[in-house]
Amino acid sequence: MTSQPITDKLLITAMKNDLKRHNYRDYILMLIQLNAGLRIGDVIGLKVVDIKDKTYLDITEQKAKKTKHFLLNSQLRNELADYIIGMEYNDYLFPSRQVNKDGTKDYISRIQAYRILTSSANRVGIQNFSTHSLRKAFGWFYYQKTHDVAKLMDIFNHSNQSVTLIYIGIHQAEIDKTMLSQLYQRYS
Repeated sequence: MTSQPITDKLLITAMKNDLKRHNYRDYILMLIQLNAGLRIGDVIGLKVVDIKDKTYLDITEQKAKKTKHFLLNSQLRNELADYIIGMEYNDYLFPSRQVNKDGTKDYISRIQAYRILTSSANRVGIQNFSTHSLRKAFGWFYYQKTHDVAKLMDIFNHSNQSVTLIYIGIHQAEIDKTMLSQLYQRYS
């Protein structure tokens, strides 16, 4: 089964708390993805310089090769400010534990990010999780609040609205809702 957005705020809170208990770095990883709707590959390589004292995160997306401008909301900015205390300007936000031969550290790999986030999702009972689940959750909640699929399509760099709606699970949610409604009417 493909990954699904996390649509239950209690599960999101449980995952945030779980990650925060295990490793603050991993908690911040989740927060950025959940609040900016970015792909994991665009998050793991971020440096302190990319976010320090900034209201917006400017990145060139790896997959789409487009430069995007993402708002860092005040809560996320506060969390990031706390997180980077003591870090150097050019440090990666998500450094690997492995040290290179020259004494430097790279950032964690996409595979490691997947392991970290999936382990937490499993611990709190989230099904059908992948690193896209957080990006999809961002989209799902954005859509629930605004119903603006055109802007969401632009945020995700999708080619059409139906792709975006399917991506965030709206299509399946609507099918499920109508099926339950039909079953209730038919057999009650």
